[in-house]
Amino acid sequence: MSIKKLFAMVCAALLACSLYAADVVLNPDHPDRYVVVKGDTLWDISSMFLRDPWLWPEIWYVNPQIANPHLIYPGDILTLVYVDGKPQLRLQRGRDVKLSPQIRVESLESAIPTIPMDAIKQFLTKPLVVDEDQLEAAPYVVASADDHIVTGAGDRVYARRIEGTDVGLFDLFEPGGPYIDPDTEEVLGYEAIYVGEGAVQRFGDPATLLLTKTDREARVGDRLWPSSKDELATHFTPHAPAAGTEGRIISVHGGVSQIGQFNVVVINRGEADGMETGHIMKIFRAGERVRDIVSGKRGDTVRLPDEEAGMLMVFRTFERVSFCLVMKATNAIHIHDFVRAP
Repeated sequence: MSIKKLFAMVCAALLACSLYAADVVLNPDHPDRYVVVKGDTLWDISSMFLRDPWLWPEIWYVNPQIANPHLIYPGDILTLVYVDGKPQLRLQRGRDVKLSPQIRVESLESAIPTIPMDAIKQFLTKPLVVDEDQLEAAPYVVASADDHIVTGAGDRVYARRIEGTDVGLFDLFEPGGPYIDPDTEEVLGYEAIYVGEGAVQRFGDPATLLLTKTDREARVGDRLWPSSKDELATHFTPHAPAAGTEGRIISVHGGVSQIGQFNVVVINRGEADGMETGHIMKIFRAGERVRDIVSGKRGDTVRLPDEEAGMLMVFRTFERVSFCLVMKATNAIHIHDFVRAP
C-alpha cells in the first residue's frame, strides 16, 4: 500500500467521523480491554465494543505517538476509556511495528483486515463487470490448440483480436448474464466470470496462448483482458452513503437461494450513483402483498411493511453496480430486497 493510499484512507476515516456523527451505543457485554490476535478483523473487534460496529471511527482515538494508528496488528491492546463522559477506544502498540522501507510491505500486510478477506479476495482485482461494447470488442478464444475436450492449465488455445505485441499476459473470462435493474429493467452491465490466465506464445491471427492457471474449464467464446496485478485492498473505512440512498440486491454469488452472512451480493447502485468502497447499507426484506380475507372486500390486498434483515458493506464499485459483503443477517435475505442508507 502506497503512502498516498494510506493518507487517503486516514483522511476518509477522519471525514467519516465529522460527516456521519451519530449516537454511539456500546455493546452491553463489551470488554474494557482486548488484545488483538491473528485472525481478528476490525469488524469483529468493533462488534465486541459497539452495537453498530461500522461506527468505530466515532470513538477511535488517533494516538499521535503511534505510526499509522489506523492499522491494528496482532498483539496490540485496545482499551475502552471515557473522556468527558464519552467512550473512546485507545490503542497501545503491543509489539514493535516499524515501517522502514525494507519491511514496509510485510508490516502493512500483517495488519488485521477490516472484513474477512477470504470471502472477497477473488472479487477484488479482476474486472467482473463489463459493458456490452467491451464484451463485443474483447479478444476471444476461437479453438483449443491441442484438441482437448476439457481445456485447462498447461493446455494451449487460439485467440483472435489480440493486436500488437505489447501485451503478453491475459486473464480469461466467461461471458455471464446481464445485471438488470428490477425497477427500470435496464441492463446495468454484464458479469464476467473469471476462468484463468494465459501467456501469449505466438502473436498473430489467431494468437497462441498457453494457459498458465485455470479455476474452471476454458471454452470457445471466453473473452480476454490484459492481466491485472493490482494490489488487494484489505482496509476499508466504514461510513454511510448520502442520506436517502436506496437500491436493490440484484444478484448473489455462489448459486444460493437464500442470502446469509458473508455472502457476496451485487446491488443496482454504482459509482454513477455516488457509491464508494466502505459504504454501509441496511438490508430490508421487501414486504409481500397479501390478500385481506377479513375485510370482506372482494380482491382486497395489502402490502406488508419492509422488515430489516441485515447489513452489508460495499467493497468494490463499478459504474452502475457495486459488489457488497453481507456483514449481518438477522432474517432471510433474497434477490430484490432493498438496501438503504442507515
